[in-house]
Amino acid sequence: MFIQHLIDRIGADKVSQNESELFRHSHDESPHIAVEPEVVCFPHCRKDIKNILEIVNEHHVPVTAFGAGSGLEGQAIPIHKGITINFENMNAVVDFSPGDMTITVQPGLTRLQLNKLINRQGLIFPIDPGADATIGGMVATNASGTTAVRYGSMRDQLLDLEVVLADGTVIHTGSHAKKSSSGYNLTGLFAGSEGTLGIITEVTLRLHGIPESTMVARCTFEMPEICALAAQTILLSGIPVMRMELVDAQSISQVNMYGGYDYPVKHSLFFEFAGLSAAVEEEIKLAEELMHDLSCQDWKIADNPKDQKELWKARHELSYAYSHIQGMVDTGADVCVPISRLPELVIYARELIEQSGLNGGILGHVGDGNFHTIIVFDPNNPGEKEKAEFTNEALATRAIKVGGTCTGEHGVGLGKMKFQKAEHGEAVGVMKGMKNMLDPEGLLNPGKIFM
Repeated sequence: MFIQHLIDRIGADKVSQNESELFRHSHDESPHIAVEPEVVCFPHCRKDIKNILEIVNEHHVPVTAFGAGSGLEGQAIPIHKGITINFENMNAVVDFSPGDMTITVQPGLTRLQLNKLINRQGLIFPIDPGADATIGGMVATNASGTTAVRYGSMRDQLLDLEVVLADGTVIHTGSHAKKSSSGYNLTGLFAGSEGTLGIITEVTLRLHGIPESTMVARCTFEMPEICALAAQTILLSGIPVMRMELVDAQSISQVNMYGGYDYPVKHSLFFEFAGLSAAVEEEIKLAEELMHDLSCQDWKIADNPKDQKELWKARHELSYAYSHIQGMVDTGADVCVPISRLPELVIYARELIEQSGLNGGILGHVGDGNFHTIIVFDPNNPGEKEKAEFTNEALATRAIKVGGTCTGEHGVGLGKMKFQKAEHGEAVGVMKGMKNMLDPEGLLNPGKIFM
């Protein structure tokens, strides 16, 4: 009955029970079990969202938001079925103010679409999680990526959110001002809430100027922990590096096989420096001196776009190199730790992978202490999945123990719920209290974040 009410309220063209659509919205990029929703809605505006939530409350039906489906922890999987909301038709620019370096967009706009528009005005939106994720999805998971060492996470780019609460109330969490000391930080609360507290309908972002000059470099080390130490050294030197990425030797070998490359099969650091030309040249000289002091090898610089793209290939194609191994499934950890504890965690991660006997690598945005493991296993081979999961859980547990987090950027979703109590302690009760206040019936993306 609630499906007919959806059709009556928002229009038949915005409601689908097509088998292919139900399947498309049953999963994301994670290894979690797919669950098909009962219906998928394609709203065009805030009014459509309000109408959907009215039906959600009238019929006590769960509702799950869906962006690009690129999530890695199952946030978009409707495990209690019900309604899935797809935002692909809510991708408009609401307001763009180049002079203020701000833009307000609907949640379905993707980051590449956004940058294509604003680059013409000499501006960039720097958060880069790798996939062409939607802005709404990036807010929901507090995404970050390769540029986090300079720009931080999605939460740091937000000025205001328009949110429709479970009862249909529409709120704004901030303003267009670059800072405020007024009231609670509701914008920060909804960033990373994974659709469990409200449905985001508009996002106001801070933008940044395109750097005058960009240079990239790569070097190798004999041990992965030295890569981590090198990253710490760069930060302590005060160099405002744009990107600083670790790829271990096993992963370099994997990407060489995948792409037919011949990169040195050693533990590698990739750097990007950006800013005024003179400053960038000095920064890269200092970085080279610091890396040679740590006995780096294979130092290589690229200062034109073609060479820069070539230099970054191993990092950009790494996840595909593992995920495209025929007959295998990939999974991985996503921890973030204080930068001083990074070397020991990288060592521990490699030990865990070796002990598992599985094929896997280490990569990450080591400039902010965030790194990942990718482990592939044969789902038809008894015990391999359990070994992979044990490795992920052991690494997350160690990260929390040293003062870090079980997830630096992928979010909690289904996969990281088990670590919330260990990481947050009594604060979990406060979080659940917020959830109960804003969604008393528990209909917004139920079964996520908390056990």
